[in-house]
Amino acid sequence: MKSAKNRYAVLFGFAALFLVLSFLVRTTLLIWAFPQAGLSFTTILSVYVKGFIYDAGVALFFTIAYAFYLLLLPQRLNNTVFNRVFTYTGFFLALMIVIFSFFAEFTFWGEYAGRFDFIAVDYLIYTYEVISNINQSYPLPLLIGGVLGATALLTWLCNRRGIFRNSFRSNTGFGKRALIFLTLLGITIVHAFLVNNNWADKNKNRYAQELSKAGIYSFISAYLNNELAYDKYYLLQDESTAFAQVRNQLLSPDAQYLENGQSIYRNITDTIPPVKPNVIMVTIESFSADFMARFGNKENITPVLDSIAKEGILFTNMYATGTRTVRGMEALSLAVPPTPGQSIVRRKNNENLFSAASIFRKNGYEATFFYGGDGYFDNMNKFFGNNGYDITDRLRHRLVDDKIASKRTNIPDNAVQFENAWGVCDEDIYKAAIKSADEKYAAGKPFYDFIMTTSNHRPFTYPGGKIDIPSGTSREGAVKYTDYAIGQFLQAIRNKPWYKNTVIIFVADHCASSAGKNEIEISKYHIPCILYNVPNTAPQEIPVMCSQIDLYPTLLKMLHWSYHSNFYGKNVLDSTYQPRAMLSTYQKLAYLETGKMIILSPQQKAQCFSWSQDKSEEQPAPMDSALLKRSVSTYQTAYSLFKNNGMRK
Repeated sequence: MKSAKNRYAVLFGFAALFLVLSFLVRTTLLIWAFPQAGLSFTTILSVYVKGFIYDAGVALFFTIAYAFYLLLLPQRLNNTVFNRVFTYTGFFLALMIVIFSFFAEFTFWGEYAGRFDFIAVDYLIYTYEVISNINQSYPLPLLIGGVLGATALLTWLCNRRGIFRNSFRSNTGFGKRALIFLTLLGITIVHAFLVNNNWADKNKNRYAQELSKAGIYSFISAYLNNELAYDKYYLLQDESTAFAQVRNQLLSPDAQYLENGQSIYRNITDTIPPVKPNVIMVTIESFSADFMARFGNKENITPVLDSIAKEGILFTNMYATGTRTVRGMEALSLAVPPTPGQSIVRRKNNENLFSAASIFRKNGYEATFFYGGDGYFDNMNKFFGNNGYDITDRLRHRLVDDKIASKRTNIPDNAVQFENAWGVCDEDIYKAAIKSADEKYAAGKPFYDFIMTTSNHRPFTYPGGKIDIPSGTSREGAVKYTDYAIGQFLQAIRNKPWYKNTVIIFVADHCASSAGKNEIEISKYHIPCILYNVPNTAPQEIPVMCSQIDLYPTLLKMLHWSYHSNFYGKNVLDSTYQPRAMLSTYQKLAYLETGKMIILSPQQKAQCFSWSQDKSEEQPAPMDSALLKRSVSTYQTAYSLFKNNGMRK
């Protein structure tokens, strides 16, 4: 049915078109997720009802300014060239944004199984990496052409239905226009006050949460709420009680607190003479434990890592603290639990913190952070440069912080055989690290290196002819190339004079995906960690549940170091160690113990779950008050220490 003659015909037509397209997008995502989602009929119905309300809100926010324009536009200007050009142009541009966002939603869902969130907001800041990644992952001319073509087609169809003609030729009086505008404005205000993105999260099923949301709405929500203060939004204990609880949890026979009250600063002692090898930590991008044959994979894509896992020390039950690289960097460098919102790597006032580099530097080591891309991305260079590390990366942004410029070395073009949006291939970053190690050894300096790889990241491209899976075709290919590059790295260093006195760590920053039907899908945080070439230590597997934050306390104990510590991590081989792990999303903070988990969330909420590791099942359970206290005290004190400078050296 063609629209009636009314000045608001274009506005109503756009809103109706947006709602139809949003319905189709939601339905497509539902079909995509359905095999894993476990959704009942009533849940699916709820998804569509909530989804419609979110979509209606987006339609209102998109059109309210145009509604005000139509209210004020004099009747004599309604059918002029000015109004026609303004309306057609505005309609086309708004629809183009909508179409592009829908295209982007499908790619984002494929990567994260969710609607837009703070990751999408962050990506807007780093346009070079993101645009390059899109260009290398998808046929960009076809994508742009498709967006423009779809926008033009839908604009033409709307024009054929007469919505523009009926708007331009209408004679809608001011009183009626005022009534329409005030009605739309009232609904918009009510929607803004009564509906927020957390409304979708009331469903226990994570897929239902994400499918209910609208991508554009979620994006704006993430943009407006990109920081979360623990003491404002989460459950709290008395501060002194919380610190007393944490200090008791962190105490061990070899530890003595150096300060009283609200501090975890302590002295770790060992009576055996220390061993001081070089340490190279290879942090592997997006590397889930289940890529390895040791953890059940049948595709034989990690033969090197599976081999060295048998020769080294393998943590079989380690969990990442989050779902992003910066969260893994935070855990592996600072050994602290995740705090809500952004990783500390990306926050202000994150300089001079107590880090792994602090310990190594105090023992005479050179500490270097190696990254194959531009360390401007995600604030990496500023964080590492101000926390004890020199930097080697690929310089793209010429404006470098003066404080870290002197610490920064660029990977030159002649040292690069392959590079994509995220940086040089893994083989090239290893060559840069080997060159640096040779120079430090020649100068008589022990070294501690933090290498961040990038090849196991979309667009999954790597040098040709290295493995039997073509570049850019699959995640499995990127995993296999990542493993291949590790083999080449080990082969290259085994004849180096410094090799026998060098520990190599292979650990993931996070898993390849975090999607699941549960709010915190525990199995999606399970990562591999291998300590290789540790002096005087036989191959073994460490089966106790632990976290990334426990890596260095455990390694330093194996090396019999005495040192001061501000870490939340513990030596997992200590007789007093109680298995636990800390997992997080942007808003959710989980504290995991054997068989039980607490999830803390905004609005001072806490939920308790039982879980089976073997079956990967989570079920609601009665609240465990003791576990809740341990959870709250851990996260509350970590936030308090960062906020009040208690994490500084």
